[in-house]
Amino acid sequence: MQTITKESAKKAWAGAIAKPATEFPLTQLPILSGKIPDGLRGTLYRNGPARLERGSKHMGHWFDGDGAILAVHFTDAGTTAVYRYVQTAGYKAEAAADKLLYGNYGMTAPGAIWNQWLKPVKNVANTSAIALPDKLLALWEGGKPYALDLQTLETYGEDDLGGLNTGLPYSAHYKRDAQTGEIFNFGITPGLNAKLNIYQSDSTGKIIQKAAYSLNGVPLVHDFVLAGQYLVFCIPPVRLNIFPVLLGTSSYSDSLEWQPKLGTQILVFDRQTLSLVSRGETEPWYQWHFANGYLDASGSMIVDIARYEDFQTNQYLKEVATGETHTPAQSTLTRVHLQPQTGKVTTIEQVLNRHCEFPNVPQQNVGQASRYTYFSSFQKGTDISQEILNAIARFDYQNQTLTEANFKENLYPSEPLPAQDAQDPEQSWVLTIVYDGNSHSSEVWVFDSDRLDAEPVCKLGLPSVIPPGFHGTWKSA
Repeated sequence: MQTITKESAKKAWAGAIAKPATEFPLTQLPILSGKIPDGLRGTLYRNGPARLERGSKHMGHWFDGDGAILAVHFTDAGTTAVYRYVQTAGYKAEAAADKLLYGNYGMTAPGAIWNQWLKPVKNVANTSAIALPDKLLALWEGGKPYALDLQTLETYGEDDLGGLNTGLPYSAHYKRDAQTGEIFNFGITPGLNAKLNIYQSDSTGKIIQKAAYSLNGVPLVHDFVLAGQYLVFCIPPVRLNIFPVLLGTSSYSDSLEWQPKLGTQILVFDRQTLSLVSRGETEPWYQWHFANGYLDASGSMIVDIARYEDFQTNQYLKEVATGETHTPAQSTLTRVHLQPQTGKVTTIEQVLNRHCEFPNVPQQNVGQASRYTYFSSFQKGTDISQEILNAIARFDYQNQTLTEANFKENLYPSEPLPAQDAQDPEQSWVLTIVYDGNSHSSEVWVFDSDRLDAEPVCKLGLPSVIPPGFHGTWKSA
């Protein structure tokens, strides 16, 4: 009788993170099927944790992995790609020592407890990316962004954007207004007197205004939303028990507590003055991500979120780093209606009874009404406690229809990113990086956004496996 080992019982996605990812230099990509659209010109950037162990020691949470950027350049001469680790100070120090040296979101620093005070948390630069006119920023919410070359991904170093003083972090989830070019972002300064720092930048990324708002306790705030003239934060009822973190006896992640009695706090800020407009409270939920926000004709605000009923999602994401998950955590696309002047929530409605993560809208629609929301999901019949995201979809609010891409077993697409065609503004494409667990390889897939359920218009081969990541961006040529 064959004995099933723990290793062989793992799902196919585990192969993508079993070993640290392999970088590759600028490489021409072979076309595996179809044809690259003539109007698809620009660069797809994707960020994610690419190394989850060092010196035979494993990191404590998926969020702790060292960030690596994939750039896929679509040009008239063909498509090339480059994949490189972000050369953060912590990455270089650990590479030289060939061992883990720092604490992070899901792990304490190695060594004696008293040693925790001497070791800074490593900036892993692994969550998202923003393409500015002259540089790419690799983003992580616990520190400053790292600047990289847009073409080669050479790391320039930390960037303060002209306004990030010591201790001011810059989150991974910026919002960019396509009409004005303005960029908004935030960062949480933890401590006994935690602060929500809000930043307004010009189109080059330079910070031109900032404000700070005191918070009750230390909440976990990962994202926010731009909605017309407002910036909106939904503060979930997760609070940090800070003393075990300060003592070095527990990681940040393990010290986060779900406190549903606190409810969800709604903070609405004016985008031009960064001043608080209103504050409200509503029922408890947790969200990592917002899809979008906007004001309707009556001045009421609509905010779309990927809503979880509790904080089990954090345990699931911790388990991903081990290559084997068992905690179910489902979120659904949910629409919240609120009054911006009072912060009062009027209705909360589930849009779809399907898992929804990494939701986004076309770049030109950020902060405005958008007919479409794109997101990652699970295929029907998937055991969501054991798999990672294995589907992408588009929801059409106008027709109330859901269109899903078809993926065979053991194929895992990244967050779907819409890209507008350079020649036809009515045409757009959807880009995703697919890990094939059957052949242990990665590919770039391009879909027609209006035919997401049809075969991709193009598939391109990549030189090495790109592990499942978090967020990316499209920069038009």
